[in-house]
Amino acid sequence: MSKEQLSQRLCAWIDQHFDEEVGVLQQLIRIPTDTPPGNNAPHADAVAELVRTWGWDAEKHAVPQQQVTDYGMQSITNLIVRRPYADGGPTVALNAHGDVVPPGEGWTHDPYGGEIADGRIYGRAAAVSKSDFASYLFAARALEALGAPLRGALELHFTYDEEFGGLLGPGWLLEHKLTRPDYVLAAGFSYNVVTAHNACLQLEVTVHGRATHGSMPETGHDALQAANAVLNAIYGALPGLKEIRSSIPGISHPTMIVGRIDGGTNTNVVPGKVVLKMDRRMIPEEDPAQVEAGVRKLIEDAVAGLPGIRVEIRRLLLARALRPLPGHEKLVESLLRNAQAVMGETPTTNGSALYTDARLYGEAGIPVVLFGAGPRTLMESNAKQADENLALDDLKKATKVVALMLLDFLGAQG
Repeated sequence: MSKEQLSQRLCAWIDQHFDEEVGVLQQLIRIPTDTPPGNNAPHADAVAELVRTWGWDAEKHAVPQQQVTDYGMQSITNLIVRRPYADGGPTVALNAHGDVVPPGEGWTHDPYGGEIADGRIYGRAAAVSKSDFASYLFAARALEALGAPLRGALELHFTYDEEFGGLLGPGWLLEHKLTRPDYVLAAGFSYNVVTAHNACLQLEVTVHGRATHGSMPETGHDALQAANAVLNAIYGALPGLKEIRSSIPGISHPTMIVGRIDGGTNTNVVPGKVVLKMDRRMIPEEDPAQVEAGVRKLIEDAVAGLPGIRVEIRRLLLARALRPLPGHEKLVESLLRNAQAVMGETPTTNGSALYTDARLYGEAGIPVVLFGAGPRTLMESNAKQADENLALDDLKKATKVVALMLLDFLGAQG
């Protein structure tokens, strides 16, 4: 059978089983995986049971409980589904993460309902990234349903730590030498193949002063007033960050925000402690060590000389940038060619301002790119916002493109 005939059969199988694929995505959305708190083992158990009904075995790799607790989560079980074929081909891994940010407020659809309306499916993780549990699973099933000779191996990596940085997700699997694929495709959107992304530094800044009665503020040291100096220093640095430009299309300049502030005792008490949590995105060209040293100095200088004030700076996260590695171009070429055939247009190949746990494969020297089910832009999907959703047509198209890519890499005629 020719490659063209195999491709047609592959797409036809996905069309015929698409209602089942949507049902699986609904099932996955309906099992909450809010992180925090991060009780994600039940979702992994459900996925393992699902693939068992298809005759597949999902290896359950539970991260030790104390390690998870110390990390700030409740349970993590990462899954590897291995599908070995004949000798002579590469090992291709598909990775999607099941953990999600909590839904928040403002939903008009049940965030755990998997409701379908106007050709879209709604729910937390409908777009990021339980959608790619479905697209990757059904791409793999379609490939094997051909009954054609295959070579190499396919691995499905379903992990549960992306929102906390991935160190106990893909990082844990790689650290414990449970996998070493030749190529990785990680969760993404359908109209752009991501080949690079920003790095991210997150810091917790604790400003210590001395609390006192609000009627005698001069007898204490106001931590909030000192924190205001820190905020002014951070926001004062933003215009300079816009002058630092990346050469990678899709990535513009570094950013820095303060995402959370906690502190104070009561309305009538001078605050003795204020905690800031901040996020500094780094373009791939920046040196993370230099950036962190610069941010720490910026904060320390902001409160230098303030009586009774000291700052404590703790790193929460350092996610390094994703950079293209030799071999990634084979993934890109296949995805672009097959997307053109399926969607009638060629996706872009821009970098992303987001950071992902896919970078951990890159840090291990494995070529990785991001592509999956999703819209043209992050904002269209309401990812991490109320009413997150995915167009079902984009889910179907992405599944076909991924299946065709797998045929390119694992087909015996490839």
